[in-house]
Amino acid sequence: MIGSVPIEEFSYGLDISGADPAALNDALKAVTADVMTDPMRMGTIMSGMMFAEQAVAMNALRRLQGDTPEPVASAKGDKRFSDPAWTSNPFLLTMVEEYLVRREYASQLVESSRLPEATKRKARFAMNMMMDSLSPSNLPWLNPSVIKEAVDTGGNSLFTGMSAMLDDMKNNGGYPKQVDTSSFKLGENMAATKGEVVFRNELIELIAYYPQTDTVHERPLLMSPPWINKFYIMDLAPGRSYVEWAVKHGHQTFMISYRNPDESMRDYTMDTYLEKGPIAALDAVQRLTGAESVNIAALCLGGTMATLLLAYLAKKGESHRVHSLTTTNTIVDFAEPGDLGVFTDEASISKLEKKMNEKGFLESSEMAGTFNWMRANDLIWSYVISNWYMGKKPPAFDILAWNGDSTRMPAAMHSQYLRSCYLHNLLVVPNAFVLNGVPIDLGKVEQPMYVLGAEADHIAPWRTTYATSQYVSGEVKYTRTNSGHVAGICNPPGNAKACYWTNDRTEHGETADAWLERSTKHQGSWWEDWAAWADVQGGAKRAPFELPASGEPAPGRYVRNEDADPIDLTQTTEREAVPHE
Repeated sequence: MIGSVPIEEFSYGLDISGADPAALNDALKAVTADVMTDPMRMGTIMSGMMFAEQAVAMNALRRLQGDTPEPVASAKGDKRFSDPAWTSNPFLLTMVEEYLVRREYASQLVESSRLPEATKRKARFAMNMMMDSLSPSNLPWLNPSVIKEAVDTGGNSLFTGMSAMLDDMKNNGGYPKQVDTSSFKLGENMAATKGEVVFRNELIELIAYYPQTDTVHERPLLMSPPWINKFYIMDLAPGRSYVEWAVKHGHQTFMISYRNPDESMRDYTMDTYLEKGPIAALDAVQRLTGAESVNIAALCLGGTMATLLLAYLAKKGESHRVHSLTTTNTIVDFAEPGDLGVFTDEASISKLEKKMNEKGFLESSEMAGTFNWMRANDLIWSYVISNWYMGKKPPAFDILAWNGDSTRMPAAMHSQYLRSCYLHNLLVVPNAFVLNGVPIDLGKVEQPMYVLGAEADHIAPWRTTYATSQYVSGEVKYTRTNSGHVAGICNPPGNAKACYWTNDRTEHGETADAWLERSTKHQGSWWEDWAAWADVQGGAKRAPFELPASGEPAPGRYVRNEDADPIDLTQTTEREAVPHE
């Protein structure tokens, strides 16, 4: 966790925004320059820190005499100092107090600056990064947990940790591993729902999942994942798969799987992604099934694109092709995009564009190292201590394994996305954003929508996801879950801590907080609520649709970063659908 934010969410968020945390350094320099122009303010801060450090020194003397003075600063709740020795040992407790005092006054230096809020927010990140590196817990000869582990293992932990460090220096870019991926295999225990690739173009594969019920709804379900990460966050693992849940509830389900772009795709734009992505998938699903209309379920940026698709079809007079849309943790109004918005100003985007233009794409790994240092306490130092100092293996966590399997982004597309969405917020301005020559007006979207937001989401804040209901014209069922951005989709029934909030309606002109005030809280997973809603949208039941046999099993080739020849619907042969296959 980073404060209250899961590790995987911050890392995923960097991929979404393409943010360049190097801009934090400039913000920190600006804070320093600002305080230097105000000697009185600087003197006040420095004198306050001096008196606090004197109090720390006096506490140290009193503890040596057997007293138990009240700490000047408390580390209660800080897991770095959870070992009892940090508070029982006078020497260690003094070091913790000194560290916390300096951190507090460093924070005051930032907060007292007269800089714009955007610059100040960047400076907060930079200052936290620097102070994380100075924590006494990062010193192995001071950290009591490291010393105890070395004693208990006869020094073997130090040997094992050194071996891990050397391996990471050679094979992991010099950073400690955050997850053990050795036990995860695509098609076996991740992305494991059975199906076939039935269509492929140069951008997507379309996976058709085998029905697992005797009858299916007359309207197929097309899933639209984000193009930034691999699709299998929606098919994470047996028992934790949204795809599996949908299939078992009678939806004949299809999935878009995006190719990992290379230099040849540098000129792909959002127009290209719409045409060769959701539109191509929708065409294929309707041709395969003969269905007059299709339901769509989408996640994050896949939901943004799916919402644009509905507005696009409305202007083309083809709204009937999509009956309903589910969006999970999706933003269309980028006025308040959460923590990521601070890194998407003109200067940051221009710098990022220069980097992308060198290769023709944004490589997510290029950003990972800098981003990890931005949240070094949880993304680096905790693993340095655990993996390198204590010789422990990183956890085998499926969400983190998926999170590390991100994709590149074509330069033109990502630049267009950042500028249109984060910088200018064009999607919610009628006819301001144009896709394939068609002006987009979200007010033309009249299909029923199930819109999900997550209470603890720092990437797509729930109030921002709620805003979607205020721009579309159709009936919206808004639901809020208690989980975060990434975990929000992996929310199967059975979790005793899971809960969600619903209302019988969403009113135009009603704020998110007003909606929440009259909402009803339910224990359990929102999947169950969605299943009831989706059952109505799916329509009548019928025998499973017959699907072509491509001979290429799910999860396909693109998810493995393999190139492959196109598959069009005339190359495949008919096969009889077999329920429960």
